[in-house]
Order: sequence, then structure tokens, then C-alpha cells
Amino acid sequence: MAAVVVAFLTVAVAPAAPASGAPLAWRSCPGVDDSRLRCATVQVPLDHARPAGPTIDITISRLPATDPALRRGVLVTTGGGPGGAGVPEPLNLAAVVDPAVLARYDIVGFDMRFVERSTPITCGQPEEEPGGYWVRTATYQSLADTAVQARAYARACARHAGWALPFATTAQAARDMDTIRTALGERKLSFLGGSYAAMLGVAYGTLFPHRADRFVLDSPVNYDLAWRPYELARIPAFEENYAAFTGYLAGNSATFGLGATPTEVAATLSRAFAGAATEPIVAGDHAWTAGELGSLTVIATYFEHLWPVVATDLAAILAHRPPPIPLDPRPAPLPGTPGVPADNHTAVNTAFRCGDDAWPRDPATYRRDLARLGTRYPVFGPSIANLNPCAFWPVSRDNTPPLAGNRAPAALVVAALRDASVPPANSITTARAITGSRLVTVDRRTHAPVLNGPADTCLTGAVTAYLVHGHLPEHDTAC
Repeated sequence: MAAVVVAFLTVAVAPAAPASGAPLAWRSCPGVDDSRLRCATVQVPLDHARPAGPTIDITISRLPATDPALRRGVLVTTGGGPGGAGVPEPLNLAAVVDPAVLARYDIVGFDMRFVERSTPITCGQPEEEPGGYWVRTATYQSLADTAVQARAYARACARHAGWALPFATTAQAARDMDTIRTALGERKLSFLGGSYAAMLGVAYGTLFPHRADRFVLDSPVNYDLAWRPYELARIPAFEENYAAFTGYLAGNSATFGLGATPTEVAATLSRAFAGAATEPIVAGDHAWTAGELGSLTVIATYFEHLWPVVATDLAAILAHRPPPIPLDPRPAPLPGTPGVPADNHTAVNTAFRCGDDAWPRDPATYRRDLARLGTRYPVFGPSIANLNPCAFWPVSRDNTPPLAGNRAPAALVVAALRDASVPPANSITTARAITGSRLVTVDRRTHAPVLNGPADTCLTGAVTAYLVHGHLPEHDTAC
């Protein structure tokens, strides 16, 4: 089964203007129709180690506090991934937090450097990878063939975005956040982000502990494991959630017709995906590749509440019918967002994952990992443990500030106990590393439960008490 885990640009050469200078010029947000959300541009150094050097533009958005008399500051958020857009996120966040939070904070989003509205990069590809994530499955092609493709992709990224790659790191993005804080005229900032965005929040707290106010870290990746150790460590959780999904399909065999037992379902999907790796499955006006089917299946490993949707679509596609509830297998900007390269999300995802830390360069390392994990975890091991462009990346060094150095104020850390994307061990480690933090867990098969739900009054209550009143739970809490 193919499981998916999910032209040169001109850089401004003027020195970075002091962020505390001219007021921000607020305007409508590209691709966003809601007039409540306004956008502005902040210039940041391409390399924060050279603050007087070239700059890039970062687009930020703001949803004003609903009660100016109660306003206490800004609550910053952005997209996950890395590679997800952050400008629309204030509107998404407003739909899940308590109105008391909206009364007290301007919700500020931003497209991270090199994403969509913020000096976007490309690796010169004609389209996004499924899920916005470069991956190949060892079940369907040799390591040598994967190495050829991965090397070619890395070279294309260097050719099209080589100027940006050394500066595509989480630490640089965290420093962008502090420049945004200064541009907004705020002494401190609060933060709510999920998954990779939560890891970005951890990086900010490590680099700027005296500027961090109230931080809600929704399923943060363990910064010390980014990226390959984290990827390998989550394979068992993917496999477990996939097994649960096949059990659901078997239990509803009369509806979906994919098999009466989990074993039969797994065999049906494996045959179909293997066939799609050779010849895509035509369903309506779309030919579904193995990678696209894998990306669709990953949604089921992330979100149990979407099992009926994914199951309905898979059954239709395998019967060569258009999926009734279309889920786009490839990321795309909101309609009306100008100037986003065709492969922007995949380019950014790869650039940050390869740029944050050094990956193994020796193919033998990947061969050993595939032999060890591909056999034990046959669905996801052959893809997650496989070689990728990071093995050939032109920038190869550790750019991650250690988690042990985080001296930020106590945070509220959240985890779902059956999260395959960011297993709870990541949140547990983060909560323990940031002194005084509290961990709130929900026993669900979901990802980033604050942002992605389903809604939980216990969890929402903890978030509200912290952001509104500054009250953390007395102890770690199981909702």
C-alpha cells in the first residue's frame, strides 16, 4: 500500500527597516472573503544572523478582539505542516475557542516564511505531492530508483530556491514571530498552535522566553527528535490506527463492500493500491494514483470521526465511481490567493524538514531501517522509513535549539492519546521540559484536538481558563 504521511525568486536587498518604525498598513487578505480579517506585510531578515542583510516579506493577518475594553494582547497562530497557510487561521481558531478568548485577544495569523503569501518558494515541480509531502514507498520501487528521484528533487529545489534553503528552519521562523511582535507594538505575545505550529511555539519560547506570555501547545512535535527520529518513532501509531480503520470497514462490510474481516479489508486495499502504483484507478474525471489513495487513507489514521467519509470515498474509487464526498488529495491555496507556485506546500514542507537538522546521507542507513521497520510495520514502514530528498539536501546541519534550553513560562500542553501524527509521547516530553507546564489529554483517535475536535468541554474549559484567567490545571488532566 502506498501510504503518504502525510524560476528563481527575487529577494529584497534593502536592509531590514526597524519593525518599530512606520505603522502597519492593513488591507484585505488575499484569498479571504471575510472582511473582519485584515492583512499587513512585515519585513524580516532573510537571515536573522544578518539583520542588516536582505529581507523577505511576511504576510500577517489580524482578527480584532471583540471587546476592546477587555483586550489583553495578541494570540498568535499559524498553519501546521510545515507548509500550511497561516493567514486564514484566525478565522478557523475563532470557530473553536470560547467567545471569552475572542473578547480578550487580537487573533494574529501569519503565513510562515516561504509559504503562499510570504515570499513563496518553488522546487520547480508542476504540482504538489499528495498530502504536500514527498514520499516514496519501498514496496513499489527499489531504493536505487527512489534515490534517483530524491536526488533530482533536491537538485531542483537547490536550482529554484537555493537562496532560501539555508534559511528555511523553524528557528528562523520563530525569530520572524518576534519581529512580528515588535511590528505589532506588543511587549509579549500569547500563542495557540497545533502540530508543527506547536513545535514552532516551543522554538519561540526557547529563543525568547521573556517575550512568551500564555502558550497553548496543541500536540507539539518533540523538538529534540525533529525530524527523522520523530518520523520513525510514529510508525507503530500509524499502523495501529490503520488496523482500527480496517476493523471499522470490516464491521460495516454491508455498506462498503471491502471485506468482512480486517484481514480481508487490508488485502483488498493492498491489492488496489498496488494496482494503482502501476496504473491509476480512474474514477469519474480523476485517475487516482497510489500516492493519492495513500494520502486519503492517512486522513483516516489521523481522524476517527472522518472514517465514514474516507470509507465512502475509498469504496467509490475502488468501484471506479467518483467519490461522493471529495477530499482533495493535494494541498492548494484558497481561491484568489495570487502568486503561489504550483508546488509551494511540498517545497516548504521538504525545505523545513530537511533544513532543521542533518539527515543520514548513506543509503545503507535507509536500507537497514526499511529492513527493520518495513517488515514489522508493512503498511507504513516502507514509506516513512524510506529515503527522501533530505538525504541529498544541499544544507545539512543541526539548526534546532535544544528543548532542554527552554526557559519559557509554564504552558498548557495538549495531546490525544491515540494520535498517529504526533503520538502523545511528544507532548509529554514537551510538557516536562517547560517547567510548570500542565498536560491535558483526551482519549481519542484524532490529531491536535483543540483545533481539530471533535469539541470537548473539558478540554475547551482548560484552554479558556488559561487564556482568559491565566489558570493552569493544578495537575495534569485526563479529559
